Amino acid sequence: MELAQDKIDLIEKLIKANRKFINNEDLYEDFFNETCKRSLPIISTISSDATLEVYLRKVATSSILNVLKDSGRLRRTKSAYVPTKEVPLSDTPSYSNVYSDIKVEYEPIDFDNGPEDIAIQNEAVKLVANFLNEIDKNEPDKQYLEIYKLRYKEGRTQAEIASELNLSQSEVSKRLFKLMQKIKKSLND
Repeated sequence: MELAQDKIDLIEKLIKANRKFINNEDLYEDFFNETCKRSLPIISTISSDATLEVYLRKVATSSILNVLKDSGRLRRTKSAYVPTKEVPLSDTPSYSNVYSDIKVEYEPIDFDNGPEDIAIQNEAVKLVANFLNEIDKNEPDKQYLEIYKLRYKEGRTQAEIASELNLSQSEVSKRLFKLMQKIKKSLND
């Protein structure tokens, strides 16, 4: 089945009016094809122009979201879909902050947020660093801090960490999981 030109124009108008289309214009063809594929079976059964536009708007929106997710430009969080931004790590300087006895290093993140949001994010990093330090002090035999540094700072695999610390890979996996649970629990308390 082929679409009439007026329906093609309507789909194009709805896609370009969608706020997620902005900065993703290069995916227009994918947005259009996905919208057509999803709406084609139903489009001929709708007789009212107003109903057709409402239907196509919903289909276009869900099609755009799917294409953006599939292309890695959008990810779902608990509250909404958020864009993912690609920042080459080689172009960004590394910042280091020392809190208590541990050193936390992180790359700067470009947020479209105001100073209050950035201050909150910095406080969150400090809070996690303090929790990590406290967890390691309470259970030094578990080597949580060392495992954390090797995994998240140096990017080592669980097998590499296991070899270096003379542990089994499954033990490293368990300790990483327990550490993340402890940090999450500390954040929720």
